[in-house]
Amino acid sequence: MPGGEPTNDQIAGVLERIADLLAAQDANRFRVQAYRDGAKTVQAADRSIADLVLAGDEGALEALPHIGEGIARVINSYVRTGRSQMLEQLQGEVAPGQLFTQVPGIGDELAQRIADRLDVSTLEELEQTAHDGRLERLEGFGPTKVRNVRVSLAGMLSTAAWRTRRRAAGAQEPEGQPDVATLLDVDAEYRRKAEAGELRKIAPKRFNPERKAWLPILETKRQGWDFTALYSNTKRAHELDKTHDWVVLYFEREGEEDQATVVTETRGPLEGKRVVRGREAECQDYYQRRGEGG
Repeated sequence: MPGGEPTNDQIAGVLERIADLLAAQDANRFRVQAYRDGAKTVQAADRSIADLVLAGDEGALEALPHIGEGIARVINSYVRTGRSQMLEQLQGEVAPGQLFTQVPGIGDELAQRIADRLDVSTLEELEQTAHDGRLERLEGFGPTKVRNVRVSLAGMLSTAAWRTRRRAAGAQEPEGQPDVATLLDVDAEYRRKAEAGELRKIAPKRFNPERKAWLPILETKRQGWDFTALYSNTKRAHELDKTHDWVVLYFEREGEEDQATVVTETRGPLEGKRVVRGREAECQDYYQRRGEGG
């Protein structure tokens, strides 16, 4: 393809885009999820997927998790031609703006307005408008609504893809992050208020066929950071019945953004305690200073 072989991120982006368009058509949710899972497999691969294809090793490609015969054909076509016939067909079938109605709070009228006036056609492009100020200047969107769109899209789009897009846009990873004491404090406030029914609830589109408004959302500030907290609405959280245990925290300060997940530890010295994933050692020090063991 022009410019050389496609990267794993580019291949994964095609699969994610197909999943988004299928979801906009209310396709079978298992089919939609298959493409999302395939995209995650491609992104996580420790070798070039394009190399596998160009070496003619179709067996190795289909042996990867979540890469069946159909998804393998899509990947093969994209690697060899730089195009995806399936993606192009779906783009022709989905009306401009229809894709954006997947985002909580965006109905048909607002979705069409986005497509017409902002000239965007993907969820990734919509996310960019929510960060660069264009969406907030559009009639029908204020600061609160834009922030909710950003939070929703962060949950809909994979973390790996989110980081890739930020790097591609020239964004730097935050030099500093909230300490674990702050993260655990926000987590505690969120769970306390969610249990007491004190928080506004949204109706996520994923894993919510009845469109119930069940997901509480908290917006708060700590030490100059703006936080948004909500329960995890991922496939894995639903599979393990952890949707009311795992809490995702999105935080932003001076244009720098990141996220963390807080869970109840199930084993080891921190068993039963709330911990920030990836920062377990800091959590252990935190609990020891508080005289709570660990």
